Amino acid sequence: MIPKFRCLLIDDEPPALEVLRTYIATLPTLEVVGECHHALAAFEFLRQHPVDLLFLDIQMPRLLGTEFLKALPNPPRVIFTTAHRDYAVEGFELGAVDYLLKPYSLERFLRAVHKVLDLEQRQAPTPGRKESLHAADERFLYVRADRKMVKIMVDEIQYIESLKDYVKIVTTRQVITKQTITALEEMLPEEDFMRIHRSFIVAVKKIDSYSQHAVFMGKTELPVGPLYKQEIMKRLNKVGVNDATD
Repeated sequence: MIPKFRCLLIDDEPPALEVLRTYIATLPTLEVVGECHHALAAFEFLRQHPVDLLFLDIQMPRLLGTEFLKALPNPPRVIFTTAHRDYAVEGFELGAVDYLLKPYSLERFLRAVHKVLDLEQRQAPTPGRKESLHAADERFLYVRADRKMVKIMVDEIQYIESLKDYVKIVTTRQVITKQTITALEEMLPEEDFMRIHRSFIVAVKKIDSYSQHAVFMGKTELPVGPLYKQEIMKRLNKVGVNDATD
């Protein structure tokens, strides 16, 4: 069983906490270990309980969320959740992973969470919890399709195709979800995936060969966009993928 990210929710508005609980429930990698209605209560909670990720409101009684974060000696990962865009710059300067402007969608929430997971993945593994949590073959994401959240194993993705307001994710099956290809690109580890066209993202290790105009995966041929050509040639030459023009 993979250990979960322990989340503390800090917000003085019950409806905002309910939204967070609902969204978090869609991801088996997260669990809510506590809720606080103001920053001072959160201080006490953090003193007694281990937490991996804070969902932190900014405009709260007694102490602003930004002031609270400044006062923490060793803060965990932080995602700000607020109705006030004026604090965005300060939030990122304080090291927040993301800044969710209320009301935010499930898609936007998932993008923020995957930023956290990606940051953890990039760090050198440490013994115990985080090493097992981020083993390469355990990476996955959830997308909404057919009125439910569908789990996609990252290492099984072959390519992603933009269909205007939707994207098609191709593994051993095809999943179509309503979001932009750019939003999905942000969820994927950039060392494993590459944009080859405004409408296509491919998994680098799935590419069998390439030319100046296309990449090939088995019988599948995908176009290379002119704006991406130079970077694609450079990267594929570096990793040793066969040049189909040879």
